[in-house]
Amino acid sequence: MARVRMRDVAEHAGVSVRTVSNVVSGYPHVSPDTRARVQRSLDELGYRMDYMARGLRSGRTGFIALAVPFLAEPYFAELAQAVIRAAGRRGITVLVESTAGDREVERRILDGGLTNVADGVLLSALTLPAADVAAARPDFPLVMLGEHSVGDQFPRVGIDNVAAARTAVEHLLEQGCRRIVALGRNGSENGRQRTEGYRQAMEAARVRRVNWLVAPVEDWTRDQGYAAVRELLEGDGPLPDAVFAFNDALAVGALRALDASGVRVPEDVAVVGIDDIQESAYTHPPLTSIAPDLDVLAERALTLLEEQGGRRTGGRSAAAEAGAGSGADPGSAPDAATAEPATAGPVAADPVAEEPVATAAQEATPFRLVVRESSLRRPGPASGPARD
Repeated sequence: MARVRMRDVAEHAGVSVRTVSNVVSGYPHVSPDTRARVQRSLDELGYRMDYMARGLRSGRTGFIALAVPFLAEPYFAELAQAVIRAAGRRGITVLVESTAGDREVERRILDGGLTNVADGVLLSALTLPAADVAAARPDFPLVMLGEHSVGDQFPRVGIDNVAAARTAVEHLLEQGCRRIVALGRNGSENGRQRTEGYRQAMEAARVRRVNWLVAPVEDWTRDQGYAAVRELLEGDGPLPDAVFAFNDALAVGALRALDASGVRVPEDVAVVGIDDIQESAYTHPPLTSIAPDLDVLAERALTLLEEQGGRRTGGRSAAAEAGAGSGADPGSAPDAATAEPATAGPVAADPVAEEPVATAAQEATPFRLVVRESSLRRPGPASGPARD
């Protein structure tokens, strides 16, 4: 079958080739009736844009690149899908790159390694040091995704991790929990922010410091959550009455470890996560989680990318904060230069000291607490030690 040309569409619609070009390119000054007629002809004839030819004429490809650490992790897969949906509404195609959290791969992308095939880049950095970012001088539209601390010289869309963590812990406190484990500290900026949200909630509730517990992990994965909670349950200390997992993958591992040890959820131990990945609604029991609005996050990231218009607009940062709370992306590996000292043992009492966390100008987008069975304590005597 012969390829449909723009001239064929023009003849079919009874308009000029220039008018068809204006419609295809999204030129705003076309009457609604003419635009509708041309669009019907485009659809009926099956016209497809020749992106290579358009790129040669305009210097633009119609593609953007999205670079994320791990597509196998549900959060990043769902984030990629949200970006693809938002880009599709703009007539933009998304090329997805997995960096595996490798510093050299992230640096190569920052240096323009994807701009031979894309007009702009959305980069979710995991291990890229702030010094590498500060030294970069990209000459292409770039938006950073997530809360990995990279400075403020580029537009950035992230979430308010402190607020998200605080909301999750406040929910557990409202359920009567007091001996709450913060599962996920790993020296990353995300981990520090969520630890700070935990600290703020526990301090505001005047929970005794001996019940402030942290279970460190290397990565925010199911197996790490499982291992940390199994080690906790096999220890000599008293059983916690809640687990606040820094993401849902850790929470899924925690649920499996509790079940394998005969610990009832939520009767004995309540569990809350962050991300509200699709899997969370189908765990046993279903997992309470903080849900970021990934569609709003993706729309904002693309808007920031478009606003750059091919030139740098440094010094701006947008945080997709879950209005009542916030979403989350899985934890990043600690940078050697900024890693915190490891907490001794799987869980330590009172390891949560107030410390600075990276902050930036924030532009709020909605998040919400999705309450499911895993955190709803059954009626009965108050659990856990009394407050101060």
